[in-house]
Order: sequence, then C-alpha cells, then structure tokens
Amino acid sequence: MRPAIFFDRDGTLSHEVGYVNHRSRFQLYPFAVDAIRTVNRAGLAAVVITNQAGVARGYFPESLVAEVHADLLDAVTAGDAHLDGLYYCPHHPTAGKPPYRQDCDCRKPRPGMLQRAARELDLDLARSWMVGDRHGDLQVIWGVGGSGAMVLTGYGRGEWELHAPQWSRPPDLVAENALDAVERILMGRSPGA
Repeated sequence: MRPAIFFDRDGTLSHEVGYVNHRSRFQLYPFAVDAIRTVNRAGLAAVVITNQAGVARGYFPESLVAEVHADLLDAVTAGDAHLDGLYYCPHHPTAGKPPYRQDCDCRKPRPGMLQRAARELDLDLARSWMVGDRHGDLQVIWGVGGSGAMVLTGYGRGEWELHAPQWSRPPDLVAENALDAVERILMGRSPGA
C-alpha cells in the first residue's frame, strides 16, 4: 500500500467561487497542475475528494460535475500529470430530494470517500495527507489516522485567521497554496516512507 496526497477541489486546486454551476466558473489555480505533477513524481497517489452539495440543493445537475471533472482531467493531462482518483459527494443531509438528500458517509468530514479510495487504489490512509482550505477537509483525514495541511487559498486564510483558536486540533501544516503544501509534505518524508 502506498500513501496518497488527497486534494480538496474548490479553494485548493481551483478558485473558490461558491457553487460551480457552470463550466466557465471552474478555473484552476496556476500552481494546481504543478502540485499534482510533484505528487506523481514522488510516487504517491494524487487523489481529489470534493463535496458537491449543489447537486442535492438543485443548483446544478450531477452531469455538470462530470463535465467539470473532465475539464480538470484534461488540464492535468495537458500538464504532463495525472490523478489516480477523483471522488465527489453529491449529497446533503437536509436539502434536496432523495437520493441526493441523505445523511451519507461520503460527505466530508466523514471518511467515506477516503475509505473508497483506499479500497480501490490500495492506499495507506495513516501515511496519507489531505490538503484543503477548510478545517472539515482536515478532519476527514484525521479521522482515519492521516495528516492534514491547511492552505491559505480559497476559504483557508479566513478560516485560519478567524476560526483557528476554536479548533480542537490545529493543522499539521499551514501552507500558502497546494504546491507549497506538497513540497513541504514531501520534504518532511523519510526515504521509502
């Protein structure tokens, strides 16, 4: 089993715009593909996990998530990188109609997406990291024994400056952006780890 670096999507790899309810609203940060390529070259799995409750709320169809993810994969491939997995949760516990309105195990900070990725990709979650712009992104990896890096893009700076004093656990790492986080995570790894 190998470790992974999991990435949140919006606010971490792409600009945070609220709900991405049209393909034109999805814009990768300029460092996003470099961050993924750096993970690839280090031999770790690069995986995206993202909540997409706009589906449950009726803001956009699930087909739009697939279109946006196709655009993401095209950009990553064009940058000579690859994602080992891409998982999303379209659910919300109280909004929308079934099957999207449900109290699922995949909505972050619950671990369902991580556990599915671990099964499908043979990953060691305890040696993995989650990179995200919200405290809930980090809680998901802590729940399975991994480590969490907070980035200051998206909601990150506001969460860090305004809410960190109330958190029961601080991030294992605070970084300017996803590439900075990946480089610092990899610097701290021991050979063969």
